[in-house]
Amino acid sequence: MSAEDLTNIERERYARHFTLPGMGDAGQAKLKNGSVLCIGTGGLGSPAALYLAAAGVGKIGLVDADVVERSNLQRQVTHGESTIGSSKLESAAAKLKDLNPDVNVVCHEVRFSAANALEIAKDYDVILDGTDNFPTRYLSNDTAVLLKKPNVYGSILLFEGQVSVFAPHLGGPCYRCMFPEPPAPDAVPSCAEAGVIGALPGVIGSMQAMEAIKLIAGLGEPPLGKLIHYDALRSSFKTVSLRRDPECALCGENPTQTALIDYEGFCGVPEEDLGVPEFADLAVRNTTVVKLAEMVVDGVPKGSVVLDVREANEYAAGHIMGSVFAPLSEGMEAWVGQCCDHEKVYVICKAGGRSLRASKALRDAGVLELINVVGGMDAWKAAMLPMERY
Repeated sequence: MSAEDLTNIERERYARHFTLPGMGDAGQAKLKNGSVLCIGTGGLGSPAALYLAAAGVGKIGLVDADVVERSNLQRQVTHGESTIGSSKLESAAAKLKDLNPDVNVVCHEVRFSAANALEIAKDYDVILDGTDNFPTRYLSNDTAVLLKKPNVYGSILLFEGQVSVFAPHLGGPCYRCMFPEPPAPDAVPSCAEAGVIGALPGVIGSMQAMEAIKLIAGLGEPPLGKLIHYDALRSSFKTVSLRRDPECALCGENPTQTALIDYEGFCGVPEEDLGVPEFADLAVRNTTVVKLAEMVVDGVPKGSVVLDVREANEYAAGHIMGSVFAPLSEGMEAWVGQCCDHEKVYVICKAGGRSLRASKALRDAGVLELINVVGGMDAWKAAMLPMERY
């Protein structure tokens, strides 16, 4: 596609781009012919996708399997009060098309997984990682490396965020060079647990969009080998140098990983029905949301209890009918007596980290029949299983 293919409406829309050094007609034509896959339409994906659409990126892929909740609206700016309870993809796509009807928005309403990642990502120029969990971050990175595509990384927590571009094929490191091994499942709190200031993902997501635009249009230099850290409370930016690891299992000189792997297992989320080693002597097991749904289809059966250890706002936004609200932040002591009266205790949280910690606390208090629900309510919603809301 050449600069001559730009329409009069596009020339009016992108008027402020054409006079920019290095952009002009040719750069705008590159954007029109370019494509970005946004993994997630949440705090980071929302502002990133909006600015990509506004800039005229021709094809924007959105991957999400979640629904809009009121607690999202503090930061996820593609959604609104009118879309609560509806698909995040439908909500985001409508907002992007309203902003720029010339953009081709492609919706992938699935959970991004090792089973579909390569097929979904292969037709895009840039992968933009807007996820909030370690298994999907490693998956996004590995997919990008294997397909030789840039991975525009962003993360946020509390009042801080960071951005980088991982692209070994362009001479930089990959995410695994920075973090060869993931943290323990309960070592890093999620945004739901620790909180995040609403405007922060707007800053970081917009920076991710800027890097994707630069990559497609051929502007400036991407932060290869650099991690840009933003501290909102101190209004400061800091750049940390990163080096490519010659022994990296994925992008090193002699890579040992040449395909996608089991990312939940790699990050310490146990596979179905495999005992967690430190719980083995107390018969802790794991189950999937599908099996839990089959068990509670007519209500939680006598002799069992489903403990939801998330926070009050998360529980109110959607929970399993008949589950017991037992926030981990308030400690598990109050629930020990109740749990001991049940034969089986199913523990669930948002994604699996807090449920493991709650299980440890219950185990230490003497509760024997503990069953961790792998993937938590994120997996429950992704499977489109029924929920109750307040």
